[in-house]
Amino acid sequence: MTQPLPPDQRVGYAVIGVGELTTEELLPAFEASKSSRLAALVSGDVEDARRLARAYGLRDEDALSYDDLEKLGDREDVHAVYIVTPNSLHREYTERAARMNKHVLCEKPMATTVEDAEAMIRACDGAGVKLMIAYRCQYTPQHWALRKLVQDGELGAPRLLDSTNTQMETDPGAWRLKMDLAGGGPLPDIGLYCLNTIRFVLGTEPLEVLATQVRPEDDERFTEVERDFAWIMRFPDGVTATCSTSYDASTARYLNVLAEKGRAVMDPAYDYQGLRLEVETPGERSERKIPEQDQFALEIDHFSECVLRGERPFTPGEEGLQDQRIMAALYESARTGRPVKLGAAPGRDVFRGTVPQEGREG
Repeated sequence: MTQPLPPDQRVGYAVIGVGELTTEELLPAFEASKSSRLAALVSGDVEDARRLARAYGLRDEDALSYDDLEKLGDREDVHAVYIVTPNSLHREYTERAARMNKHVLCEKPMATTVEDAEAMIRACDGAGVKLMIAYRCQYTPQHWALRKLVQDGELGAPRLLDSTNTQMETDPGAWRLKMDLAGGGPLPDIGLYCLNTIRFVLGTEPLEVLATQVRPEDDERFTEVERDFAWIMRFPDGVTATCSTSYDASTARYLNVLAEKGRAVMDPAYDYQGLRLEVETPGERSERKIPEQDQFALEIDHFSECVLRGERPFTPGEEGLQDQRIMAALYESARTGRPVKLGAAPGRDVFRGTVPQEGREG
């Protein structure tokens, strides 16, 4: 197990965007990390960012406005940025960070279009900096245990997978309900967990998708984005995955794998804490007890280790781009009512990089 590095040897981060995810999850994660440290905060509300900065041992000058982002270019203690802005701004801040030669860890979804995702990869490649998409479910010991169980054939060959991620979005003014900021409704936000985690568990890429969506005309929340989205993905080796997501249903966050000799269930599968993995075979059902770790600390530290060692992250920009391509195909299918074939990507983990050292103890 990796030992914590001294503060002066850790990768310093500027977090861009100080919303609920940052305050509730990311800032505590930096305190739990082993290779990473918080160096600066970038926000639209500088005074609020200063208060937070002080609470985490930073100086007032470590809190910057979005307009002052380029001041980070002269900060030798800032090696990377973590972008936590609305989705449509991910490209802008990635490109600005790359121009400052800062490595980029970007929240999912990577972007709102395939073109923006491709531009983000070009910007980072051109600047010689690393780009990683923050798919935290690819770094938890529970998800790694499920992946190992499936890929090692403990339950025989997988046949059917189904996953649901739903929640209530009650505020009509929320940025997640605005197409120009979010790029879509629940699919790129919470439905993406189903899509990306299934790809991770199987290690292969879908060949074809079929989708449907619902956007009611009498609900002011969904004038721009879908309320519900459901889809089917056909994978190699005869594996089929069925997924659903909604912004107007009671919370459900599960992943179910049905195989020849049994099944595995993660419920909840996408929460920040309390993940549970159960395995069922004829006549027996048991829970795999796996100690919890801070999901965000695992993800951030993996990126830091890649920066320190010059390695390609496990979830690089190409992994995010693949999800953007699949989501574009899903929306096309939902519009036309027809299946959409995807470009062939044979092999395993074809878009992923260096396997993380931590988080695979399950």
